Amino acid sequence: MDKTDKIFVAGHRGMVGSAVMRRLQADGFKNLLIRDRSELDLTDESAVRKFFLKEKPTIVICAAAKVGGIQANNDYPVQFLLDNLRIQNNVIRSAYDSEVRKLLFLGSSCIYPKFAPQPIPETALLSGPLEPTNEAYAIAKIAGIKLCQAYCREYGANFISAMPTNLYGPNDNFDLETSHVLAALIRKAHEARMRNDQRVIVWGTGKPRREFLHVDDLASACLLLLEKYDSPDIVNVGYGEDISIRELAELICEVLGFDGELAWDTSKPDGTPRKLLDVSKLRALGWKPAISLRDGIARTYQWFRANCL
Repeated sequence: MDKTDKIFVAGHRGMVGSAVMRRLQADGFKNLLIRDRSELDLTDESAVRKFFLKEKPTIVICAAAKVGGIQANNDYPVQFLLDNLRIQNNVIRSAYDSEVRKLLFLGSSCIYPKFAPQPIPETALLSGPLEPTNEAYAIAKIAGIKLCQAYCREYGANFISAMPTNLYGPNDNFDLETSHVLAALIRKAHEARMRNDQRVIVWGTGKPRREFLHVDDLASACLLLLEKYDSPDIVNVGYGEDISIRELAELICEVLGFDGELAWDTSKPDGTPRKLLDVSKLRALGWKPAISLRDGIARTYQWFRANCL
């Protein structure tokens, strides 16, 4: 990558896209191409095509997606499937048609089977049934991967795909109806502390294990992959360690200073029992995360207090 490359970050205002923007700017990339949703609707095929043909970006990072937690994914599968298919199909096709030199498609660890081997290797893709609660989102992301690989195979395009683990950090979604678990727990613990509540209610049993990566670490991995990785084969991006939801909730309460009890609502779904990515391929390229989970939670809480209250 050259500092003068025209780089389009699709989804630049989201958690992932904004982190990528911060990293690009910090590394001296100045020719950054962005559009708000009011300026460019990525679900509009004609508008996306016109934008690409006019602007001719050199590099594209596809971080735009409709995302949500277990509840949102389970309740609105049609929107999650259709919106994500439209966005990624439009961006990937227009990137090829406008002769983009390299594209990075960001998927998700939810593409892997519910009972995949742990840690999950990239080869586990399509080896078993998906987790039902986020199946629609997962299928959309798998379609994006396969479209990138098809462009590579049929036309020789340099379109790569990275699969991040569970992410958190600045610009996360803290809405309890649609957020992921870490952000939801931060909001619940904060509000309980402010109200002097004696307990926080947490979904499920607390037994499932999850891996969490600060979004700024993902951004550093994205730049490394754009510099060093040119294979159509997917690559995992993760922290390399996991934690139970119970341990996560306890850690968040400790960091936020909430000393009440945790009450587990076992009528709510747990989701996949365990989800830890095998990140040996990415580590072999020389990357490793820099932000510990405790430090990342503290940073995210600081951002939440400054921007969401």
